[in-house]
Amino acid sequence: MNQEDLHTEKIIADRKIFFLDLKENARGRVVKITEDVNGNRDTIMVPAEILGDFIEALTDIKETADNQEEE
Repeated sequence: MNQEDLHTEKIIADRKIFFLDLKENARGRVVKITEDVNGNRDTIMVPAEILGDFIEALTDIKETADNQEEE
């Protein structure tokens, strides 16, 4: 399955590196999220058509975490 890279972001947090890659193949677009910890990698794929829902859920989680830090 040939995938074309459309956009990549990299986030470094302590000993972890996160790669967020927007890719396109014959079946559509996906965001590939890879966590690298000392060479060990785990990956999930999020279909681009549900990316808005995914971001909304992460925003809700962030708001909850931020509110708990204030307490």
